[in-house]
Amino acid sequence: MEAAGLEWLLGPMQQLVSWGAAGAMVFGGVVPYVPQYRDIRRTQNAEGFSTYVCLVLLVANILRILFWFGRRFESPLLWQSIIMIITMLLMLKLCTEVRVSNDLNIKRRSFAAADSKDEEIKAPPKRSYLDFDLNYFWHWSKFTDYVQCVLTFTGVTGYITYLWLDSSLFVETLGFLAVFTEAMLGVPQLYRNYQNRSTEGMSVKMVLMWTSGDTFKTVYFIVNQAPLQFSICGLLQVFVDMAILLQVYLYSSYPQKPATHTAHPASTKAL
Repeated sequence: MEAAGLEWLLGPMQQLVSWGAAGAMVFGGVVPYVPQYRDIRRTQNAEGFSTYVCLVLLVANILRILFWFGRRFESPLLWQSIIMIITMLLMLKLCTEVRVSNDLNIKRRSFAAADSKDEEIKAPPKRSYLDFDLNYFWHWSKFTDYVQCVLTFTGVTGYITYLWLDSSLFVETLGFLAVFTEAMLGVPQLYRNYQNRSTEGMSVKMVLMWTSGDTFKTVYFIVNQAPLQFSICGLLQVFVDMAILLQVYLYSSYPQKPATHTAHPASTKAL
């Protein structure tokens, strides 16, 4: 009788834990960007956040969604990608509006327009459709240009995925590229710290949040038997986070020297 009562109690508790883990998986990835978003709105200054964060996360999560069509995985992981894409688009919208409003003399650059829109130089257009100059790519003046770029990437990769969906090699490679792209988010910060021999200007609290979140995510992958690519790249992401924390410890023993360039508190992984 007692065993039956205990089983009756443990069943709902296990279900609640499962729902809580799924909810944390879906929304936990966007939590570090909430204070960043609020800070940009409050200060009307987006210089401390690299929009390349949005680019990398958009690419990674679009590829992950496409991977789902080839190999179905846990629904919370799919919803996590959808929520992350929405979050990154909101970040892009805010950063673009703030950047343009703060610099009225900024040259107008577009994803799908000619350079003749630049009223300052009055020069004939050098490119007739897409501005793929590396100096201006992902530095456009309107949020709609970013949306067009994301839709173009989604359409092209979606069409390729549709054509090769029957190839297990392609599907597995797609899944690996999705999680590997996201796993590499901390590498630019790691390299910049190494170049500067300093972690000055980097938020240690944010790195701790990454580490705890990535550790939870990796354990979730392993426990729920997610595709092997997820677990491997999750472990790699935790390794990068730990390496950054190790840099914090090592460089704290040396005087902080000023960087040779403008140091922003955010790297490609968003601080």
